[in-house]
Amino acid sequence: MTSTDLRPAPPPRSTARRALLAGSVGNLVEWYEFGVYGAFATVIAANFFTPDPGAGAGPGTGGVAALMATYASFALAFFFRPVGALLFGRLGDRLGRRPTLILVVGLMTLATTLIGLLPTQATVGAAAPWLLTFLRVLQGISAGGEFGGAVALMTESAPVGRRGLHGAWQSFTVALGLLAGAGTAAGLAAVLSPSALYAWGWRIPFLLALPLGAVALWLRTALEEPPGTPPGPAPGRHPEGAFAPGTGEPRRRGEQARAVVLGVGRVMGWSAAGYTFLVVLPSHLQSALGVSFREALPAAVLANLGFAASILPAGMLSDRIGRRPVMLAGALGVVVFALPVLRVLQSPGAAPGVKVAALLFAGALIGLMAGPGPAMLAEMFPRRVRCTGLGLAYALANAVFSGCAGLVITALTARTGNTAVPAYYAAGVCALSCVALLTLRGDDHREPLR
Repeated sequence: MTSTDLRPAPPPRSTARRALLAGSVGNLVEWYEFGVYGAFATVIAANFFTPDPGAGAGPGTGGVAALMATYASFALAFFFRPVGALLFGRLGDRLGRRPTLILVVGLMTLATTLIGLLPTQATVGAAAPWLLTFLRVLQGISAGGEFGGAVALMTESAPVGRRGLHGAWQSFTVALGLLAGAGTAAGLAAVLSPSALYAWGWRIPFLLALPLGAVALWLRTALEEPPGTPPGPAPGRHPEGAFAPGTGEPRRRGEQARAVVLGVGRVMGWSAAGYTFLVVLPSHLQSALGVSFREALPAAVLANLGFAASILPAGMLSDRIGRRPVMLAGALGVVVFALPVLRVLQSPGAAPGVKVAALLFAGALIGLMAGPGPAMLAEMFPRRVRCTGLGLAYALANAVFSGCAGLVITALTARTGNTAVPAYYAAGVCALSCVALLTLRGDDHREPLR
């Protein structure tokens, strides 16, 4: 038996609390930025992807083509997440969770702040969208490393029987970050004129990432490694694990590769439905239905409120009855209710209270998947490759089914004229995810982490 196979003693509650706080604040910063970018997609399209924005910049200035270019940049960042998951996952598995989490939040804070300082296309011409895309790539690499390290830290530091709840805090701070991003955008839209918002107001939320990131860095420098974290391999040697080349263990590598593919299947419904209703919805309402920027943003805020409200209860419930029934309930709920919810939102005769309830309900369904999801992924991989394995599974699912959501939905809606495309997309991916979720064992939540 090797040291990496030993079961570590339960961590002290103070250590668990510090790990939870440091991991949560970093996640909030990461996802605040993604929420801001999604909320300001039409504004970014007008400033960075429209050749001649003109003096009268406003909600419709960017057009469908510019909006698709904005979402292409959005998707590109997601496709660099697996790169970050591999790079920072290897560092986290070899050197420890703490230094990796410090690096990723520092990189994200730097890239986000620089976006707020970028010159627009009206100032520097064709260089503007390339500079924006480069910074989005850095954000994607950082976000890819954040999930694996944070979830490993939170679940490995969790008290016995509370792994689902502690892992759910990762998703909860994702919701808080998206909510903060959408709420900041909605607040600015309420107090600034459209011309001021498009000219300079959009920069404010990106610049706010600097003080937020400084707080996250301060918290993470005081972190302790979870019990049982290996100190790292001797110089010139690879750590034991499926993702280390040259270990001479092809069977083990094959098992872990299959676990990554299965992990993608289990979380892809969460990824697709989450970005459809929590991030892409405001821009869809604007581009497809002609809803104003101010009117569309509250939809994302309400959906994120429902999402946030259900995450922690879902994580706690999964500690009692298992990950499978809770996550299946969320995925099946999206399959059944995605289209009715979107029809309610599109109906001019629907009462405002009904629309509010529909948005809260849609967000809550996604929370049922997001609450148990982090712990479920952590339970799929042994400690020696946990950061890399769970981070890679999550990053691949997000690259394909989240990063492309805005691009696919906008393109298909423009081509077909069918405004129900977002519902079909979310429901279809969740239906496929149900098949993978059925392979979960009912007692995984009771087993100690490997």
